[in-house]
Amino acid sequence: MPVATAAQEQPRPEQQEMPFAVVLGEPYTELPRDLYIPPDALEVILDAFEGPLDLLLYLIRRQNLDILDIPIAEVTAQYMQYIEMMNDLRLELAAEYLLMAAMLAEIKSRMLLPRVAENEDEEADPRAELVRRLQEYERYKQAAEDIDRMPQLGRDVHAVAIEFPDRLVVRRPPELVLREVLLAFRDVMQRAALFSSHHVQREPLSMRERMTRVLDAVRGGGFVEFTQLFDITEGRLGVVVSFMAVLELIKETLIELVQTESYGPIHVKARGG
Repeated sequence: MPVATAAQEQPRPEQQEMPFAVVLGEPYTELPRDLYIPPDALEVILDAFEGPLDLLLYLIRRQNLDILDIPIAEVTAQYMQYIEMMNDLRLELAAEYLLMAAMLAEIKSRMLLPRVAENEDEEADPRAELVRRLQEYERYKQAAEDIDRMPQLGRDVHAVAIEFPDRLVVRRPPELVLREVLLAFRDVMQRAALFSSHHVQREPLSMRERMTRVLDAVRGGGFVEFTQLFDITEGRLGVVVSFMAVLELIKETLIELVQTESYGPIHVKARGG
């Protein structure tokens, strides 16, 4: 009695039928029997032309025809073929397309009529009005294309907006340099020179006494203008001693000079601590 091997006992894999659609997670392997598609459900839209003048211009440019010498019979035939194609596709024709078709038929009939030799020069060309409209349309169409090729905001160019976080701006006073102090002292010396006297006498001037006077002036914690620390009635010698007293107090870090803006007045205040 033959014994079946392990390979013969295993079932052969079979390919499952693939669904042609999955709707809401449910596979469909058969077409629904009650499916009905109405004939008007399929709609074809042609956006190639924006109007009858655009269609005429396309027909003329496609064959490299001279717009000033249009072969009306040939262009009219091609135009009517396009109209019949739109009817076959069940497209809704605008009234302006039918109006242009009637205008072409009229021009074609006028071109076929015999002309009287004596009035041939006086009779205007039936195509003149159509040529004028085509040339005007072509100019506006070219201008519109040139404008469309220009960079536009939102399409080619995008505005960049940057938002800065709220920041506390602290305005620091400018650093006071020695040159500003010397210029202020020069102004004081020039005004003190107006009160100079030729009377020679010995005047006892004390550096410590002037330092104490300056400290008393700024002891309240406020700001004192630099020029108010000098008594110009004392003359050049008194002003010099007062200035040396101020420099000595700055050296000992007992007072400091402050300037709120460039080339502004200099103020003196007591140093904190």
